[in-house]
Amino acid sequence: MTGAPVPPPAGRATADRTPPGRAKPALAAAPKTGKPVDIRAGDLELRLAESDAEIEAAQRLRYRVFYQEMSAEPTPEMAAKGLDFDSFDPFCDHLLVIDHRLGEGAAGVVGTYRLLRRAQAAARGRYYSVDEYDIAPLVAHPGEILELGRSCIGPEHRSRAAMQLMWRGIADYVMFHDVALMFGCASLPGIDPASHALPLSYLYYNHLAPEELRPHALPARHVDMRLMPREAIDAKAALLALPPLIKGYLRLGGFVGDGAVVDTQFHTTDVCVIVKTDWVTDKYFKHYTRDDTASRAPAGPA
Repeated sequence: MTGAPVPPPAGRATADRTPPGRAKPALAAAPKTGKPVDIRAGDLELRLAESDAEIEAAQRLRYRVFYQEMSAEPTPEMAAKGLDFDSFDPFCDHLLVIDHRLGEGAAGVVGTYRLLRRAQAAARGRYYSVDEYDIAPLVAHPGEILELGRSCIGPEHRSRAAMQLMWRGIADYVMFHDVALMFGCASLPGIDPASHALPLSYLYYNHLAPEELRPHALPARHVDMRLMPREAIDAKAALLALPPLIKGYLRLGGFVGDGAVVDTQFHTTDVCVIVKTDWVTDKYFKHYTRDDTASRAPAGPA
């Protein structure tokens, strides 16, 4: 599940596809420090968790956002510890936003994103998304693939600055590991899909993944996204109704799988989002790599 309210990356709500016959843009250079992610912008630092204490800080932040703020239902063990955790955490990389005004390391964690590559998923035995979707077309895609999830930022830092920093970090991580495809479950609030008829229908008619990359919601959990006729869709209103994180993926040229899924634990309606990294513009990656932006603060509050 991915989905605390966070600002999207700047740009249009949809990304142009590379025209037939034209070469895909090359990605910008990967980080030069030897670390997948190593970014500092003013008081904010972005890097991967380096200790159990930092992972626990991310889990504590997730608990505050998902269970206390967004009213998800924790297990008794989660509630007793005040942590959001599962069996995937030990196998994942945990991207952290650290505010050094609050403290170093675990004490300063104010944002997080969970990242799972092929080898890590193989060690765990599966991807998280298979609980909701048949992702066989994604697993069959050549090259490295990356599952993203558990995205959240604390309410005091929920500005464009922190999320833009996380997008820059994901760009660095993608380039460092030569990721070809990103995917994950992204959420709309609430468990009544009919209340999201406009955005779900818009996503189906305008951003459905091509068949060769299209995940399908598991039959027992499948909710038809075609809740309105195509001709009734107001695209501008639909985009306004989408959560910022999903709009962010669309700005990167993202697609969605077929079917929504109701997640009763998190009280959300989920869609599977897919982004091919070779369809992300070179301009976007250059704008958010460290060489271009580390010396200046990210964009101001939304």
